[in-house]
Amino acid sequence: MSTTGKTDNTGKTEKIDHRKLGGALYGAKAVPQALDVPEFAFLAVDGVGDPQQSPEFGAAIAALYAASYALKFAVRADTGTDYAVMPLEGLWRSNDPHFDAVSVDSYGPGDRAGWEWTLLIRQPVPYTDAQLAAALAKAAAKAGAETTGRLRRESFAEGRCVQVLHKGPYETEPRTVKLLHDYLHTEGLREAGRHHEIYLSDPTRTAPERRRTILRQPVS
Repeated sequence: MSTTGKTDNTGKTEKIDHRKLGGALYGAKAVPQALDVPEFAFLAVDGVGDPQQSPEFGAAIAALYAASYALKFAVRADTGTDYAVMPLEGLWRSNDPHFDAVSVDSYGPGDRAGWEWTLLIRQPVPYTDAQLAAALAKAAAKAGAETTGRLRRESFAEGRCVQVLHKGPYETEPRTVKLLHDYLHTEGLREAGRHHEIYLSDPTRTAPERRRTILRQPVS
């Protein structure tokens, strides 16, 4: 797949939207489906705590977006390649041995206090160390040096996964998680990695009942 943008009839470079080019990777359905997820490169940051209560969570999102947009502009200035910034993603794990998202109807406040999360934004176009350093410097000035300094590169391939589309508030995700896990049980599959979410809707601009989130589970 080419990462260089085409030019339109005005001579301007068209923006590449890798989400639209990703097919099923970003086009989950309301019923579980299996797919193979190749290796992708990300900027990532780790944290612990309730995403609705922790200032650290919001700061991590701001730093990731600031760095991703700054990197996009750096790549465009140097190469002419323009692309859409990818959606926010999250890897999740609960360190509470009594927490079971499969058997609850909605997430309770106490359930979320011990959540371990890794927030990510995929970087779909190659970039240089110099471009990244410049982008991180701009992001630090905008989103704060402390959180931006914790951003790191991460690449991984999840391989075989099962995913499903959740529609509605994040708090009601356990119903869809149960649907996903029921499918795993029926197909004789087991979890082989962290619970993965891809936020197709911007929560700052989308009403909770209209949000669309991909729930993805690596399996073996």
